[in-house]
Amino acid sequence: MCTKMPSSASMQCRVTRAGSSPLRETLLGGDTPATERERNVKFQLQCRSSKASGTEGLCFEELSQWSQSLERLMASKYGMKIFQAFLKSEFSDENMEFWLVCEEFKKIRSSFRTTCRAKKIFKRYIQAEAPREINIDHKTRELIRRSLKSGGTGCFDEAQRMVYGLMERDSYPRFLQSDVYQAFLESVSKSVAM
Repeated sequence: MCTKMPSSASMQCRVTRAGSSPLRETLLGGDTPATERERNVKFQLQCRSSKASGTEGLCFEELSQWSQSLERLMASKYGMKIFQAFLKSEFSDENMEFWLVCEEFKKIRSSFRTTCRAKKIFKRYIQAEAPREINIDHKTRELIRRSLKSGGTGCFDEAQRMVYGLMERDSYPRFLQSDVYQAFLESVSKSVAM
């Protein structure tokens, strides 16, 4: 049975605006005033992202599965949006963006569209100093460049695996410890206890 969460995103927003509260104290901690202001701004941005994602249908069972694996988090429509907002707050959302673009790229059936889209992906994420350059090694970058010339449809597979591994080892553990995820857990715990 799925226990629905009462609009946790709006609860978070009310808590942030309301001044002092136990949740706000937990999220902001007893840091120095400058650090507290920075955290508050960051939390408000995360809150807006969460509210915009429409998480009203999120249930306890789904939220609890997010901590089991990155795969389960990304299988959740809400989990993916919230994780993406977290990555954006850490200035590393190009990884998730690239991973999602690769998933869409795999669905293209037209060889002409595949070639055009592959070139756009390469220019945006792969080539040196690309606008949304992902962190991959030179060998993989060159492998992709050669694969594009020969028209390979799996040209981004290795880079996508590398980016996924990076998110799994680095970003995902930080997400589980983040203010936004902890706030969702606290909201769910309170709603289940009611």
